[in-house]
Amino acid sequence: MTIGPDIERAGDIDRRLLMDRSVAGRRAFTLPESDVPVQELPDPSLLRDDIELPEVSQLEVIRYFSLLSQLNFSIDTNFYPLGSCTMKYNPKINDELANLPGLADIHPLQPAETVQGAIRLLKELQDDLGEITGLPGVSLAPLAGAQGEYAGLLIARAYHQARHDAERTVAIIPDSAHGTNPASASMAGLEVVTVRSDDQGNVDVENLRELADSRTAAFMLTIPSTLGLFEPNILEITKIIHDAGGLVYADGANLNALLGLVKLGDLGVDICHSNLHKTFSTPHGGGGPGSGPVLVRADLARYLPEPVAEKTGDGPDSTYRLAAPADSIGPLNGFHGSFSIAARAYAYIRALGIEGLRSVSENAIIGANYIQAGLKDRYDLAADRYCMHETVLSATRQKKRGVSGLDIAKRLLDFGIHAPTMYFPLIVEEALMIEPTESESKETLDHFIAVMRQIDDEVDSAPELIHDAPHDLPVTRLDEATAARRPVLRWSAE
Repeated sequence: MTIGPDIERAGDIDRRLLMDRSVAGRRAFTLPESDVPVQELPDPSLLRDDIELPEVSQLEVIRYFSLLSQLNFSIDTNFYPLGSCTMKYNPKINDELANLPGLADIHPLQPAETVQGAIRLLKELQDDLGEITGLPGVSLAPLAGAQGEYAGLLIARAYHQARHDAERTVAIIPDSAHGTNPASASMAGLEVVTVRSDDQGNVDVENLRELADSRTAAFMLTIPSTLGLFEPNILEITKIIHDAGGLVYADGANLNALLGLVKLGDLGVDICHSNLHKTFSTPHGGGGPGSGPVLVRADLARYLPEPVAEKTGDGPDSTYRLAAPADSIGPLNGFHGSFSIAARAYAYIRALGIEGLRSVSENAIIGANYIQAGLKDRYDLAADRYCMHETVLSATRQKKRGVSGLDIAKRLLDFGIHAPTMYFPLIVEEALMIEPTESESKETLDHFIAVMRQIDDEVDSAPELIHDAPHDLPVTRLDEATAARRPVLRWSAE
């Protein structure tokens, strides 16, 4: 829908852009008199005078951005079953704690003796994550899950190179893996080889046995898998890789199904990453924020990216510092990761304790299985067995009757429900990946099930309702091909 200079309204909501509201001479803010010496401007050739900025009052600015917030879907306003993303409720008290002056008003270049509490927080969070996963070596440096997995593969490569095992240049990756897995492996200088899934969505163990050899550097396994399933052959799989001399990397981007139930280290995993912004209480979406710590078994800790937090001494004389491991793969960013996210994760873990963390996963698993049981008579399942924290449905039955998975996702928006993840994993036709998280009530899950069943009824009774959905949002069905090929990236008065 084009939003031009003319006034357009959704109900009685003024939807003009800021530039459309501009009136010469209006100001939203007046800068105070400068208290620093006037500085010489850059070379005039470097300055631009053709940038149009809106001239609006402060009230117009407030109304505009308040309106935008009301037009968005968010976890605070809508059910958000976006599979593999864990769009859970994040307690607001953790935001408040992360904004305490002693945590929010410090600088990464301050001397360590002036930020002992902050470094202690990082050290204790490292210890907590190591205990949760059974992998004691932890670096909080990676700024996202993909960077965490890239760091993990650099660690694997450094480990093999230190052993003069230079021929290990292959990463074995399941066909159901996240797309970042082969990308990270390639960036780390590894060749990607794909292992098949069997008809139950598990790793084809015999195919893996054929692929694992003296060239295997690492096997990357998502636990639970992108089908939302626990790998029943995990101990056999890790033994195959270890017998071949390789390392097992777990894409632990989502620990929401495992907290307090199983430790990855006990399963034979050597390296993993964990997305704090999914499992451990940070609002995320729209490109950030992110934090993807990398975790390793004890003997691999020497390769962790720097810095890691360390404690020296015991009792009242103990101090904390940031240090580089002996054979570190080096820094991944300017400082030491996303500190505010680490603070939120620390608060979340300490507030819940082990029993609380276990209940998070138990409730997430119960919710996903409840949805699966309520819909499997209407939608096909990627695998007809108990799932973990998410379930993958297939809209193949509906596609045969003229309605695609995309159509169903668009129709859900009319009911105030965000679309699930669509068409992933790629090995499932018309996939709809649904993750309710532990946050949602039974009433919300019942509403979602009822809506999905109603949409299935509409496939036969009113398919045009689905094909034209959404109907009641500020932006209705888009021409997605044109939007991708000819995006409008800036305001125009035309």
